[in-house]
Amino acid sequence: MIERQQLVNFIDDILNSNRIKDYCPNGLQVEGKAQIRSVVTGVTASQALLEQAVALKADAVLVHHGYFWKNEAMPVVGMKKRRLGLLLRHDINLLAYHLPLDIHPVLGNNAQLGNILGVQQAEPVLTAEPLGVLQQGHLAEATPLAAIAQRLGQTLGREMLVEDAGIGLVQKIAWCTGGGQGYIEQAAAAGAQLFVTGEVSEQTIHSARELGIHFIAAGHHATERYGIKALGEYIAAELGLEVHFVDIANPA
Repeated sequence: MIERQQLVNFIDDILNSNRIKDYCPNGLQVEGKAQIRSVVTGVTASQALLEQAVALKADAVLVHHGYFWKNEAMPVVGMKKRRLGLLLRHDINLLAYHLPLDIHPVLGNNAQLGNILGVQQAEPVLTAEPLGVLQQGHLAEATPLAAIAQRLGQTLGREMLVEDAGIGLVQKIAWCTGGGQGYIEQAAAAGAQLFVTGEVSEQTIHSARELGIHFIAAGHHATERYGIKALGEYIAAELGLEVHFVDIANPA
């Protein structure tokens, strides 16, 4: 068991969250009980995840996608009321970490996807803060696009959306988990033969064709499962807390 603020401070320190400008508050978003023994982790603080946390008698929920986003409507009504109400009724803490979890060099979403892709010598493409939003690295050997897509699909458990630019084998890859399709031009400018992200927009396919870069959309949810899972496992090992990763299926 640990004090709430000790857990918040521990994660803040790991992820360096206080130094990263974001679109939402990182850290404690909803205050619950002061003592925490059990934590449920998941990608998004959806109603379904919160209900699983209640069933598991969790003291805290730790997610990548929390609440109170920039430009979000402020009234606590409808879906927001139901979600917050469930947390407050059961005295469950909600902690959320967005960009800090995306870019952490070991536990982060990008680091975890890089491991899945099998890239070597991963490094940031962009020099602007926060570093690590767009990553690049090399495969040990040049590999057909179809083989990369098949392996990635098997690991993530979903079908890949693949655009073959007709440029042959892949050795250098750039990637950004989640909704990173807007970085395709920077990926191409960095010399990547393949850009991997979670989502795709209509213009992304035209960009891939015209820039001459292979493209894979592997799913926003699917590419961002692994950071929060890794963070939860680290917390369990370091603090001795009971941690349950709950994956709420999402095809997006």
